[in-house]
Amino acid sequence: MAGRLKGKVAVVTAAGAGIGRAIAEAFVAEGAVVYATDLNRDALEGIAKAKKIKLDVLNDKAVAKFAEKVGTIDILVNAAGFVHHGSILECDDKAWDFSFDLNVKSMHRMCKAFVPGVLAKGAEKKTSCSIVNIASGAGSVRGIPNRYAYGATKAAVIGLTKAIAADFIKQGIRANAICPGTIQSPSLDQRIADQAKASGQTLAAVRQAFIDRQPMGRLGRAEEIAMLAVYLASDESSYTTGQIHLADGGFAL
Repeated sequence: MAGRLKGKVAVVTAAGAGIGRAIAEAFVAEGAVVYATDLNRDALEGIAKAKKIKLDVLNDKAVAKFAEKVGTIDILVNAAGFVHHGSILECDDKAWDFSFDLNVKSMHRMCKAFVPGVLAKGAEKKTSCSIVNIASGAGSVRGIPNRYAYGATKAAVIGLTKAIAADFIKQGIRANAICPGTIQSPSLDQRIADQAKASGQTLAAVRQAFIDRQPMGRLGRAEEIAMLAVYLASDESSYTTGQIHLADGGFAL
């Protein structure tokens, strides 16, 4: 069914690769006007029909300026994130602070920048907005080894999502979180390479370890997460807010 997002204006962060890119492409295909943003503007090339914008989600002023330029939106997808590898013993203050700044505070910045405009327009025209935050099965739903900082941030994303949903439930703003399992992406490829180098294992062995922890016996595809994001962004999910949506191949079972 095409046109599920026709006429809606969407902003997607970290749209240069992986889940963010798949979501931006799916939104375009469903008829949305998409602002695809990424710190690396060149990475956005190839996303047909999207408005490609360089955006540093760690910069308060840049986010505020971007929101002012775009105006009122119907959909916000917060997909920017960083996976820190290690336990508390390998996590110094710099890694902890950066993880929370990118994984959680960037969502805070984006929501804080766009929610006021949505509320102002909503009061006049009864419009609504869907916020979709990318969390993770790691930490927010199930604890796994060597994801200390990452798990803590993704648990915080769940709390942030539920708080926004509760605060604005009567004003037409919905907020939901997607918790993916292990998804094939450039980010995963880099983590596999880093872990192989650090451990002395082969790339194939490290990759297989990621696959083996997925009950379905395979990695997820970014497009599979994108289809869930389309549903949550569309009016089809208008009775759904403040919820955790697992797309993890049974990881949390």
